[in-house]
Amino acid sequence: MGGVIFLVVMLLLAWLVVILPQQRRVRAHQAVVASLHEGDDVMTTSGILGTINAIDGDVLHVQVAPDVELRMVKGAIASRTDADSNASDADNTENADDDAVGDAEAASAAEE
Repeated sequence: MGGVIFLVVMLLLAWLVVILPQQRRVRAHQAVVASLHEGDDVMTTSGILGTINAIDGDVLHVQVAPDVELRMVKGAIASRTDADSNASDADNTENADDDAVGDAEAASAAEE
């Protein structure tokens, strides 16, 4: 009986650690893909940056350079780069924290 309970607990733990986070990532990606509009700046899964010029069903026309347009499926979009500006703000905050630590170290060295 104890072995069955152990097995159930291990399966539940595996679901919480492996399956649930993956489902969340999939839902988040589906939300990003569903919210794409013409004019959005995007990054593909291969790291190509561009701007959506047109949407034809599941096919996007992404301009990556002047007079260079790629056709790709919506699933190839990893993220919207204009939506990632919040992430860059967080990076700037972290850099400001690093600067504050550096300033504190400099001040303590000056006191010595």
